[in-house]
Amino acid sequence: MNNRIDTFDLCVIGAGPGGVAGAMRAIDAGRHVCLIEGDEIGGTGVKWGALASKTMWELAKDYAVAAKTDRGYRCSDLRVDYQAVRDTVIEAVKEKQYQLLSQIETFARGHWKGPGSIKYLRGWGRFSGPDRVAVDLAEGGTEEIAADHFLLCTGSKPRHFDHIEVDQQRIFDSDGIFQLERFPRRLMIIGAGVTGCEYATIFSNFGQTNVFLVDHQEQVIPYEDEDVSDFVSTNLERHGVKIFHSTKVRDIVRKPQHLEVVLDFDDGHATVVEVDAALISIGRDPYIHKLNLEKAGLKPDAAGYLDCDPDGCLGSNIYAAGDVTHRPALVNMATMESRHAVKHMFNLPARPLSFPNMSTVMFFYPAVAAVGLNEKACRRKKIAYRVATYANALLPRAIAMRATSGFAKIIVSDDDTQKILGMRAAGPQVSSTIMSIALLIDQDKNAMDALGTMFPHPTMSEVIQECLRLLSGKSLYRPEAFPELLKIRRWRPEVGFIS
Repeated sequence: MNNRIDTFDLCVIGAGPGGVAGAMRAIDAGRHVCLIEGDEIGGTGVKWGALASKTMWELAKDYAVAAKTDRGYRCSDLRVDYQAVRDTVIEAVKEKQYQLLSQIETFARGHWKGPGSIKYLRGWGRFSGPDRVAVDLAEGGTEEIAADHFLLCTGSKPRHFDHIEVDQQRIFDSDGIFQLERFPRRLMIIGAGVTGCEYATIFSNFGQTNVFLVDHQEQVIPYEDEDVSDFVSTNLERHGVKIFHSTKVRDIVRKPQHLEVVLDFDDGHATVVEVDAALISIGRDPYIHKLNLEKAGLKPDAAGYLDCDPDGCLGSNIYAAGDVTHRPALVNMATMESRHAVKHMFNLPARPLSFPNMSTVMFFYPAVAAVGLNEKACRRKKIAYRVATYANALLPRAIAMRATSGFAKIIVSDDDTQKILGMRAAGPQVSSTIMSIALLIDQDKNAMDALGTMFPHPTMSEVIQECLRLLSGKSLYRPEAFPELLKIRRWRPEVGFIS
């Protein structure tokens, strides 16, 4: 171990999206930062998670569109090379990683002439005291650093079954799925949450793999409303995915040339399915076991997370952000949390974190986006609401795109204010559409406020305008004429749904 100890204003452990964002926010404030990462820069958000999987999703979507035969053209001799697809994904990952490294080197200690600086250490950081961290360097040896503040952004790792070994050769998790050498002829995906459904979408869109999707719940994406879950499962099945609901995996038996997956159904019967590969996607757990937290006087809660206050503070000078906390494991969440934590620790101006407008996109085919409350949450909180659903089939832009599958659903309070509570949207360009409602929720606006804006035509964003008009009884098209495409209903806690 080096005898000299470097001292910093902030030590960030974990150089995923949250860690990098926190480090850069500290540099904005003129602080000197040590950024520690034991694996690859960008973390799961770049290499194994959001960027890698969405790159493959884009390629799969393009392939599925090219394979269509209902648009007046037909691609002859359409083929796909898995290795070329994988190389494209890796190229995208490296592009982002080198962007991150370029920025770090720009602000490197000893190079950057402005206020603040960053020192990047490749290695595993562990507390050696409440204000010190020992770094087991990737190239060998140990370096100890001291800091006034610490920000823990070590992320999460895929959750596994206790009795099924993930070998990343035939049985994979999301960190290892890109180790596949070819498209499997048959793939079993275990877990029908967002990640499981996204990979079911990807592999079914390429058309080279028979995909099986297993979940112990009665519906995919179980925390969403039934109409959203039904939309996702219907489209997966339309593209050839076989879904097993209310099913648990008893075992995966390895055979020389295949896997035998033993499934137990809630009604008592069992089924054995032969596949070539399996992807286990049953959630993620915080990755904190290497931090040596007891040396800093910390310990995780019973669920294994770091229980911080609303500002990310764990006590005294140590903060946490991202997947290690109890908040949703999302890149945008980690980024916001870490930036806020840095503002708080250095007493910079900051608004309290609030997430009623936290928007998410689920990359299915078509994609689904969400912001604010859904109907399940409103009923659980006993909030009286009114909800309108407007199908994309009536939208000129969707008709022109020949992509009419999908809808927008907006929920407002069932009172004179009609305050916007949430939105769910499915179909093309939902990642852009959802932001309009996210901004309105953030500004505490109601349906009539939103209708004061003129929406461009023809665009997918017009679905918001027409859905809000539907709530006020002034939509261009009416439920009486299109009962399957336009719906409006109310719910009150004392009586339930009101016809």
